[in-house]
Amino acid sequence: MSDSERYDPLTPRNPKGTKDTQERRMPRGLIIRLFAYLVVGHVIAAFLYLLFVVAGAE
Repeated sequence: MSDSERYDPLTPRNPKGTKDTQERRMPRGLIIRLFAYLVVGHVIAAFLYLLFVVAGAE
């Protein structure tokens, strides 16, 4: 029987109770990039909203 046949997705990977912090936390660079994309996306959306508001005022 191969390892893939005995694989049970419901059992924890580290049954001894050891924590694998690499799998639990997101990389710091990814968090910074996600935050930057969210901020830049909202700034662009606010600018487009401002353009529509100014164009609709006339």
